This record gives sequence, C-alpha cells and structure tokens, in this order.
Amino acid sequence: MSYNNTYRLLELVNISKTFPGVQALDSVSFDLNAGEAHAVVGENGAGKSTMIKIVTGEYKKDSGDIFISGEQVSIRDTHHAQELGIAVVPQEFQLVPHLNGLENIFLGRLVRNKVGSVDWRSLKARAREIIRFLEWEINLSTPVRKLSVAEMQILQISRALALDSRILILDEPTAMLGEKEIENLFRVIRILKNKGIGIIYISHRLAEIFPICERVTVLRDGKLIGTNFVEKIDLDTIIRMILGTSLEASYPAKNKKLGSKILEVKNLTKKGSFSNINFEVREGEVLGITGLIGAGKTELVTSIFGEMLFDEGEVTIHGTEMKIKSPADAIKENIGLIPDDRRNLGLILGKKIRENVSITILRSLKSLLFVNKKREKDKVRRVVSDLSIKCRSIEENVDYLSGGNQQKVVLAKWLIANSDILIFDEPTKGIDVGAKRQVYQLINDLSQNNKTIIVISMELEELIGLTHRILVMAKGEIVTELVTDKTSENEIMKYAVGGF
Repeated sequence: MSYNNTYRLLELVNISKTFPGVQALDSVSFDLNAGEAHAVVGENGAGKSTMIKIVTGEYKKDSGDIFISGEQVSIRDTHHAQELGIAVVPQEFQLVPHLNGLENIFLGRLVRNKVGSVDWRSLKARAREIIRFLEWEINLSTPVRKLSVAEMQILQISRALALDSRILILDEPTAMLGEKEIENLFRVIRILKNKGIGIIYISHRLAEIFPICERVTVLRDGKLIGTNFVEKIDLDTIIRMILGTSLEASYPAKNKKLGSKILEVKNLTKKGSFSNINFEVREGEVLGITGLIGAGKTELVTSIFGEMLFDEGEVTIHGTEMKIKSPADAIKENIGLIPDDRRNLGLILGKKIRENVSITILRSLKSLLFVNKKREKDKVRRVVSDLSIKCRSIEENVDYLSGGNQQKVVLAKWLIANSDILIFDEPTKGIDVGAKRQVYQLINDLSQNNKTIIVISMELEELIGLTHRILVMAKGEIVTELVTDKTSENEIMKYAVGGF
C-alpha cells in the first residue's frame, strides 16, 4: 500500500454497548485514516474507554459494524485485534523494571530458533530496526528502571510496532511527560503518521490536539456529539461540545464574605529555591500562586507544609508563630496539602479508599490498641458521600478510580481531619474538563465554608476564575500581587516571564 492519508484504516458504524443500567455507547460512529492522528475526547464516562475496548477486543459490541481497511470484521478478543494490526500504548507504563529494553519490547513474544533457544540475534535486529524507524537512540541492554521517562514511552511504542500495528491507540500519552519529552513524543508521532500509521489519540489535555491531530471526535454520555477538523475548530468550541456549556460558566460565584487573617508568611527563605516570601491569607479566601516552571511555587508550599525545611522566616496561624518541622506538625495545625502528583504523593496505591481517607485520623479512632472500624467506616462514608466520589464502595481500590475521583480522595483525607488551611498544588492536572468543573465547585464550597485556600496553578484562566488574589513568582521571588477581578492572563504572564 502506498501512503495515502485518505485510506480508511478503521471505521466504526453505529456502535452501541450497554452495561447493566448504563448505555455506555449509543450508535457511535468513528473512522481513522492512514497517516492521521484522530483525537477522541470527552468527560470520564463519556464512552471513550468503552469505544477503545471494543476496538481492542476487550469488549464485544451489542450492535453496529466494524471495518478494517474496508473489510467488515468481528473482533473476537485482544489477540485477534493484534492480528488485525491494532495496538494500545497505555497511560501507565506496563514495563518490567528489572528487564532490559529488548526483553520488554518482546515480552511474551520471544522468537525461538529450530533448537528451541531464544533467537536473540533476530530480536535485536528487529528492535534496532524499530528504534531507527522512530529516529531514536536507546541502549536496549539497559534495565528499564535506569531509563528516562521518555525512553520508557518509546519502548512502549516500540512494543506496539513490533506487532506490525497499523492502528495505534495512544491513551493519555503525555500524562507522565515533561514539556521536552512531549515535544519528542510529538516528533515520533509525526514520523509514525508519515509512514501511514493511523493514531487514535486520547487526552484530557485538549490544547495538545491542535499541534498533533488532524481531526477530533467528541463523545458525551455515550453519544457522538461531533467530529471536526482541528483547523476548523477552536478550544472553546471543543469544551462546549464536551460539557454542553463553556468552561468559563463552570466557575461558581466567589465568596464575598472574607474573614480575618488566618495564615501569614514572613520573610520565608530557602536557599536555592525561594527568598524573602511575604503574604497572608484570610478566612474564606482563595489565594492563587503562579509562575513558570522553576519559579519556586511547589517548593514554597511544601516548606509551609513541613516537607522541606526553610532556612529563614516564619509562618504564623492566627497570629502565633508555628514551628512546623514535618508534615505531622502541619497536620496538627490543621494544614492539608493536595500535591500535584496525586498518584505518587497523595495516594497510597494498592490500598482501599477507606484506608487512604482515614489515614489522617487513625489516632483519634483508636480505642486502646485497636482502631474502631465502625467509626472509621461511618466517617469515611460520610465524606465520600459529601464529595460525591464515584465508587462501588469505600473498600474499592483507589487505583481503579478516575483521575477526578482520585483527586477527591486526596481531598477527603484532609476534610475528614477537619483541616482549616488547604493547599492545592495543580488541582486539575491530568483530569478531564468535567472533573475540573467538580474541583472548581469543591474549592468554592470550601471557601464558602470559611476554609483558607491556596491554589498553585499554571492554568491562568483557572486562577482568574477561582481566586481572589494572585501572587506571581519568578526566580524564587514574589514579583507582584494582583487582584484577580482587575487583571488578565496577559498581565499575569508578563510578570511571570520577567517583563516587569
């Protein structure tokens, strides 16, 4: 087949799928051409995962038709999907850390020679061919645990290509990557497209769609809302299609009844991270802090929380200086931190919702040497209900929750501890626009209930929509304080980049 980006690799026609009590997909149609990246977007529960699992053979459709390269097929299972040239690069790295790159690429598919030994020579040759195809350099004999995040991503793509895949599904491919790694990933995606491979691109980061995708399909509540060429649509339109309203309309009215000063930071300094930081936050206020990467934002709030000890200055609560030397000290002072990396820093992966939420109050639940399980469960159920965390029960593993619900679990452990000061570091990082709307409402509800809130974010529209004031940091210093209702994204950015 000669390369032609109008060659139809995949077509779904009127696909429907029902689970008990849920219409997951309702007559959804979708197609993918050779050499294009076609984004599929929508809130959690919109039907994206169900559609992808039907394509990969994990689920069977209830009705509708599937065509691969113009031929109607019935995808029996995941192995059959692979035989049809369909492969998935999952969001979470599914690599074996102690095995090397070569072993991971061909894991479970080792080619053996006539005498039954693994044919490492042919495997190495095939792996080198794939890596050259991607215009990358990796030492395939290096254990995966010693590779960079970008190199691990390339190994996952290489594993898919080793199956001679023509249809590649990238599920949140940038979720674990920094800006430089994202640029490299996009370069690899362009190489794949130039070779005629079709890519289904799943991402909550809607701005990514425009530089790398040709088309975008929006799903909502299991229905197809529309498919458009990205050059003929803008971000606001996509968001309205996803939500049924604009994101701007998702910001609730701010609390206007601010109380007295609760938290004050005086001359706080940590050599190499930040210096001479001064600010205060009132009861019911939402204070925003922003700046470019490396400005010192996260270092500042982790110092307030006791994870990093500052060198000079003081932190006062209700006018009294606090000696916060550890997170345990911060918790005693009713300070809670919702970190930017919720999975690795905010959650205990592999544990239940109950165990994650109650960890901050276990001491108060102890009767003699044992935890009062009934009180624990009652308290956890109450906060889970208050936050509308979607789960089967509080005994469900947190690993299986959506990003938005995982974020709520992190918040729940501080609410159950009755924290009065809450610090959110990039609260909507990696969650879809629908979950963002829920987080905005939660932060506003906390403000209305007289909690003192600090929000760290690089999403300027988000800060303007949520906060009362914004501190802009650059090179470890606060360069200005802006009243949110009297500023703009352009003014904030001007200060963030040093144009003051």
